[in-house]
Parts: sequence; C-alpha cells; structure tokens
Amino acid sequence: MALPATVLLLVIVGLSASGTELRARLVNGPSSCSGRIEVLREGQWGTICDDDWDLNDTKVLCRQLGCGAPIGSYSSGVYGEGATDQPIWLTDVNCRGTESLLGHCRYNEEGEPHCKHDEDAGVKCEEPLQVRLTNGSTACNGRLEVFHAGQWGTVCDDSWDIKDARVVCRELGCASVQRTSNCGRFGEGTSRIWLDEVQCTGKESSLTQCAAMNRGEHDCSHQEDVGVVCRDPFKLRLSEGPHACAGRLEVFHEAQWGTVCNDHWQQKNTEVVCQELGCGSPEPLKKRQRRLASATGPIWLDDVVCSGEERTFQNCRHRVWGYHDCTHREDIYISCSVLSPPSVG
Repeated sequence: MALPATVLLLVIVGLSASGTELRARLVNGPSSCSGRIEVLREGQWGTICDDDWDLNDTKVLCRQLGCGAPIGSYSSGVYGEGATDQPIWLTDVNCRGTESLLGHCRYNEEGEPHCKHDEDAGVKCEEPLQVRLTNGSTACNGRLEVFHAGQWGTVCDDSWDIKDARVVCRELGCASVQRTSNCGRFGEGTSRIWLDEVQCTGKESSLTQCAAMNRGEHDCSHQEDVGVVCRDPFKLRLSEGPHACAGRLEVFHEAQWGTVCNDHWQQKNTEVVCQELGCGSPEPLKKRQRRLASATGPIWLDDVVCSGEERTFQNCRHRVWGYHDCTHREDIYISCSVLSPPSVG
C-alpha cells in the first residue's frame, strides 16, 4: 500500500513528529537557564546543531526547563563546543513555539554530515521567578511578590484574574485559591513592580511559565499591587496526648488550630485519621486520655462522616467549616497504636 506523501516526507528527511519526550539540559553556562543545549538519547548526552534554530525553538526549551522567557539563542559554540566524541543528536529543529516539550517539535534526528561542534546551539532564558505572599497571616495569603535581579518586587493587577491566582497557590503548595484582588488589606509594596499583564491559563505549575510583559515593564502604581488569598494546606494533629498518635483531634483552618465535634462520630472516621497521621490501628481511649485539658479555640468541624476509603480526612463529608451545635466538652479524642520503625539490617 502506498504511503501518504506527508508520511513519506517524514521518513525521507528523518523528521520526528511523534511527541518523543527528550530530556534536555543547558551546560557550560552561568546558570541552569543558560548554556549549550544537550539532549539525552540512547543513554548519552549529545548536542543540537544550530541549523534553523530560532526563537520559537528557544521558547519551548526554556519552558521545558522551567525557566523564564527566552533572552537569546546562540550559534557557533558560544557556550563552548561539545566533546569530539560526543554525538550531535538533532538538527533542523522546527517548533511552533507553543509546545510544552522539545520532543513535541519536528526535527531531523538522522544528523547532518556538515554539522560540527562549532555549530552547537546555545540559549539564554530568564531565571525562574521565586514567589511569595507577604504581609498576610500565613504563607498562603498576602501581597504577591516575585524575586528578580536580586530584589523582591510586586505584581500589577492589570489583567490579573482567578486563573493567575490559582497558579500562585499551586506553586506555593497551598490549597485552592479563595480570592484575589488588589493588595488592599495587605498594604502596598515600596520597591520595584516586576510584572504586569500576567496571563496564565491556570494549568501552569509556576508563575514563570505564564505570559506577561517583560520583567520591569509596567504602567502601574503600587495601589495596583496584587493580593492573593489561598486556603491553607490541610493539616491535622492529635494534641495534648501521650504521643503523636493519641490525643484531641485538631485541624488547621484560616491560620488557626481548632477541634472536631464528636456528633455522629464513627470508627471509620478514626481509621482515616490514624492512617493519615501514619499511625497504626485505632485503640480504646485510656482513662487518663479522657481527662485531657479542654480546648479553648474554635470548633471547626461537626457531623463528620467518612466512608473509610478516603486517603485524607479532608475528603470526608461534614458541615460547613465553623458551623456546629457543640461545646468543647464534645471534642473528639482519638488513640491509635504507634507503629514500630522497620528494623535495620
């Protein structure tokens, strides 16, 4: 059967369009975001010939490496030549600029006899941005700041929306975004405004990967500094007990530890808690554990119902956070067995 012309073309010129995942790195540069390009194939690192290498190819490589926007692409071995016994794995790389990985671009993997190591391609990308939320009650809420050129600076709220905030919460290891607006209660910054017109899809793992104006370019004042409120990551503990696997159950919410009411509490709930804390199976409470000091903070959860299949207590059903008809005399206390550490040797 005759092959379609497009397939024949790919076979003849050796261009790959299969979405192969190529590991890549930058070497011989001042940082992990600038240097000579090398890719791993057949267990060996090799270089890329600069034939047809352009800005679109550089965009994809910077994105794959978790770096910022491309600053430049270089030929003629600017970052040094590969070793004489090192293969030149790719040439004629042709990216659209929107791919997430270099392996998703078309390229010639057959090599070119006229390519030598003095044509090894190199690139320079912006360094990845460090991100923080400052002036808030926890690390998961506050005025948004990014670190660039040795200095923390703010982000302008032009075009900023919930999708951008979602990326920030994800990057910081916080839970879902609760709200975002100008800095308001978090106060105005006083240093540089580093980012403006940020536009994330919401799926990025870091703010560095989102489109924005060049760093330092903006038409804003600090009255437009972005503020973000993420939910704190879910945490629970057993407090006031003889060890970490026994005590009063407390959960962390809105920057404060609070208790859980025992209404409708069942064994499956206890099993989920013990498992999440890395403890053993539930045990009966001893008399002295029933006489623990009463809590004084908020009662966060009531009417909790777990199926026993949940991997985390936060996935169990319960009333809205903070709504209950309990007193601290109804706080739930739990005792789990302590697992012995694995023997060594």
